[in-house]
Amino acid sequence: MATTIKDVAREAGVSVATVSRVMNGHAAVTPETRERIQRIAAELRFTPSSAARSLITRRTHTVGALLPDLHGEFFSELIRGIDLAARTRGLHLLLSSSHDNAAEAAAALRAMHGRVDGLLVMSPHVDANFLGGNLPPGLPAVLMNASVDDAEHATLRVDNVGGAQAMVRHLAAMGHRRIAFIAGPEHNHEAQERLRGYRSALAEALPGARELVLQGDFTDASGERAGQEILALAERPDAVFAGNDMMALGCLAAFTRAGLAVPQDIALAGFDDIPICRYVRPALTTVRVPIVELGALALAELAAAMKQPPADPPAPPAHRVLRAELVVRDSSQRRAAAALPA
Repeated sequence: MATTIKDVAREAGVSVATVSRVMNGHAAVTPETRERIQRIAAELRFTPSSAARSLITRRTHTVGALLPDLHGEFFSELIRGIDLAARTRGLHLLLSSSHDNAAEAAAALRAMHGRVDGLLVMSPHVDANFLGGNLPPGLPAVLMNASVDDAEHATLRVDNVGGAQAMVRHLAAMGHRRIAFIAGPEHNHEAQERLRGYRSALAEALPGARELVLQGDFTDASGERAGQEILALAERPDAVFAGNDMMALGCLAAFTRAGLAVPQDIALAGFDDIPICRYVRPALTTVRVPIVELGALALAELAAAMKQPPADPPAPPAHRVLRAELVVRDSSQRRAAAALPA
């Protein structure tokens, strides 16, 4: 049979309440008694019940994270940042994915009610109605890359517009005049912001240039399909800017299979700077999103909100924007002077 708190108390010659105080880190126990109880608990292999502790403290020491997906290097890096920051604070992490489905996102949030002390939420479906219907009042939450600046919850987002603008300006400066864009999911806020950045910078850097937007869904398969569409065009673009790195890598596969050389025949760029970008050949020019930092900062913001006493008036939520940085590698080098239009 499993050892109970009563067994530890009997062996240590103290009350159950004293053992409970030691297990929960209370100071009102002498050092000698604390050491004896901890030694006996270790000898008896006693593990405190997290459920019982939660009933006493009303804390689970667990945070929830709702993400659009758990697959791929972007989410792997994001989870790494969240988990590292959680572990340094003695917090456990409960993960769930909405699979880009509003009903699944709502169900996942409701399933976490009572199981977590706070929530990190990244979902394309987040708006005031969604939050009001699915987040319990008073539960600390931080929104990541949301389309709203919520009055009750802190937000962290990446400057997707600025990052996309920097990439288009770079490609134009490299001599590319026909720049295509592979867009992400139509109802995804980040995808729409990157498309907006492409359009505004194209109009600014290359007045009169025609837009060429191909639809993708942030997967490598959709990038490969877009690459095949580009190969079939009578007049190919000089450069392709994909709305994320996975679509850029799929596009690169289509070009390579068709015998098209990057960047000699066509330049290519992505967005996110997932780790594999520096190892493919040619190494991929991209926009660096501080993915690990985004996860760590969101968790830190959530941990601070969780520490605030319920009786205190809530502090105004912070709304932070993280800079996206242009990273130039081999896939977008300057066009040969002979190829430039007169």
